[in-house]
Amino acid sequence: MITGNKGEWSEIYTLLKIISDRNLYPGDANLEKISGLLFPIVKVLRDETSGSFEFEYDSDIVVIRGDKEEFRIPVIVFKEQAEILLADIKSASSSTFEIPHIEAFINSFKCYSLKANSAVKTDIRVVIHDNRTSSNQELGFSIKSQLGGASTLLNAGKTTNFIFQLKNIELSEKEIEQINAIDTRSKIMDRLSSITSNGGILEFYKTESIVFGDNITLIDSALPQILATITHRFYSSPLSKLSDLVADCTVQNPLRFNVGTGQPFYEYKIKRLLTDIALGMMPSVIWTGQLATTGGYLIVKEDGEIICYHIYNRNEFENYLLKNTKLETASSTRHEFGFIYKEHDKLFFKLNLQIRFLK
Repeated sequence: MITGNKGEWSEIYTLLKIISDRNLYPGDANLEKISGLLFPIVKVLRDETSGSFEFEYDSDIVVIRGDKEEFRIPVIVFKEQAEILLADIKSASSSTFEIPHIEAFINSFKCYSLKANSAVKTDIRVVIHDNRTSSNQELGFSIKSQLGGASTLLNAGKTTNFIFQLKNIELSEKEIEQINAIDTRSKIMDRLSSITSNGGILEFYKTESIVFGDNITLIDSALPQILATITHRFYSSPLSKLSDLVADCTVQNPLRFNVGTGQPFYEYKIKRLLTDIALGMMPSVIWTGQLATTGGYLIVKEDGEIICYHIYNRNEFENYLLKNTKLETASSTRHEFGFIYKEHDKLFFKLNLQIRFLK
């Protein structure tokens, strides 16, 4: 039997749902459909370990072609199965679960896996008809579901640590131990507060990972300082939504841009970063700017509706990413940050960057 979590079952739900919808619906920054805009689906393509599948339409029939066989199933059956699967996902109480009747349905056309082939960089590909250009376009998507837990956009690691040098402060070994021993629920914020109350200032020094530092510098040379400022602000204030942190950074204006002109310097640069992360940039791998992954997201909303965001509609994609992400605290023990340490008689403090979607 196939077993999966809500996010994994959402991949099959997405397949069934968009086939039955016969259209993709682009969304705005608020996860709402853009009125009057839709992309008719010509064909859906899915790669899994057992083979590749194409789903096309012949009037009200879905024609499914695998490596050797062809299957014909009414569109209404896909609609019915999508509705059943949505209810099953929503009602599931365990972290992983089986749905035998849905498994039997997808097995009927030789689909045996919840997830797309891991060797393929897209969860699903869709050929749409663009009425604006009167042409067909193949778009690749990663599937993000709100039916389960919120997914991460940028995963934490030692690679996403920012190193700050402590300035304007002298601490004895005992004082360092006392600050590092603070173990409250908000221990990192309280440790930073203790440093500040002793007159200390955190000055961005460098990223712990040279590759990550070079990657974000490639996107924009100002990003290391901007991200360091935003990350520090997250750990020293109640702010967590990225849009709020960017607005706060604009007020701080650490790079002394001419913000009086109204140009969104910080917002624009963060949007470029988020888009490149979404399209394949990883902290531990050298990024050349080539779009290595999907090109966009299909978002399964809590009510089961599916909204699409794609680089094909870049403005909406960027606005969605900024408005629907937040910073969060990862494990400071695992990623080795959040404490004062000394190197060459200088004091340093690391803060970690992790970006997660809002639920």
